Amino acid sequence: MSVEQKLAAVEMAERARLASRELLRLDRRKLVLDAAGEIERRAAEILAANEVDVGRAQGESPAFLDRLRLDRKRLGGMAAALREVADLPDPVGEVVESRTRPNGLRVDRVRAPLGVILMIYESRPNVTAEAAALCLRSGNAALLRGGSEALQTNSAIVSCFPEDAVQLVPPDRTLLDELLRLDEHIDLCIPRGGPSLIRFIAERARVPVIKHYQGVCHLYVAPDADLEMATRIAVNAKAQRPGVCNALECLLVDERIAGLALPRIGAALREAGVELRCDERALPLLPGSTAAMADDFGREFLDLKLAVAVVDGIEGALRHIARYGSRHTEAIVTADRQLAERFMNEVDASCVLWNASTRFNDGGELGLGAEIGISTSKLHAYGPMGLRELTCTRYVVRGDGQVRA
Repeated sequence: MSVEQKLAAVEMAERARLASRELLRLDRRKLVLDAAGEIERRAAEILAANEVDVGRAQGESPAFLDRLRLDRKRLGGMAAALREVADLPDPVGEVVESRTRPNGLRVDRVRAPLGVILMIYESRPNVTAEAAALCLRSGNAALLRGGSEALQTNSAIVSCFPEDAVQLVPPDRTLLDELLRLDEHIDLCIPRGGPSLIRFIAERARVPVIKHYQGVCHLYVAPDADLEMATRIAVNAKAQRPGVCNALECLLVDERIAGLALPRIGAALREAGVELRCDERALPLLPGSTAAMADDFGREFLDLKLAVAVVDGIEGALRHIARYGSRHTEAIVTADRQLAERFMNEVDASCVLWNASTRFNDGGELGLGAEIGISTSKLHAYGPMGLRELTCTRYVVRGDGQVRA
């Protein structure tokens, strides 16, 4: 890396650091509302920039182009999402707990912004607006490194936010490499993307990293499961939006109910257009399905494809998830409360569900409002990251002259 690139990275981070301090004195709700208004006012400019990006991406898959493309309706949804963020309760300054010590000191734990957040993501321009809004509302400056495929669109969107507090990082890998080393300037890095992106960031970063890793989500159908419920949940979890991280990627059916359950659930999944890739015990119960390859388990298809396995009881389900899961979302269908509690206690995932679709692991669905991502790390957030998860807690102590003996 050249000296100029190193200086550019430091300058960008220092501007963000200064801006983050200024945010504590500003009306952050108004900043987000103003940005929403600017997005609407500059709609023609943003859509023209998007046309440039979409034109350059011709030849990519229809799903890729759909994630990249904006129109008037999507821009309106973007502005509406920002207004929802603006109306969320401000976490900064919230007193989490308070106590008075015997010597009269009042000790409060209070929420405070993290500082400067570097976010790395791909494709979707709406992530640029939502991440910027969430960072601003929670008192953080944002360095946003979107993919090169959306560079023009992201530049137009970022121009709607306060300069320095929200900056777009150019798609230059050497510049990103330097930013990842600036642990004295940047407080947190949040990468969202595929395994190769996550590995690249984790291997190079000196900055703390919270991973938004792939969603290899499982549904375990227990022996006593209501099959109508299990079928409804499986179809919703897989087919409603197969290209998202909380979509179902593997169906696990208890061997005691597999002969009855798999033909019924499988027929409904096929009707929804799902290709089933089955292990050696599931395959005879689902004629016309495909034999699973070794890498079909532990795989995030992000498509209308689903791995299917027959397991030996709750122990078999837990072993399978421990081996192949990505700590994102896991679900069980059962009428047995004790069995459900064991599953939810023992499975390692950012969100576990009993008799509900994996699609509910989402900030909006869980009542957090918008999210910046779903953390599959355990420090300091695990699961959807809303405004509160973009803060830390610190101690604020008030006294009247006490000294330590």
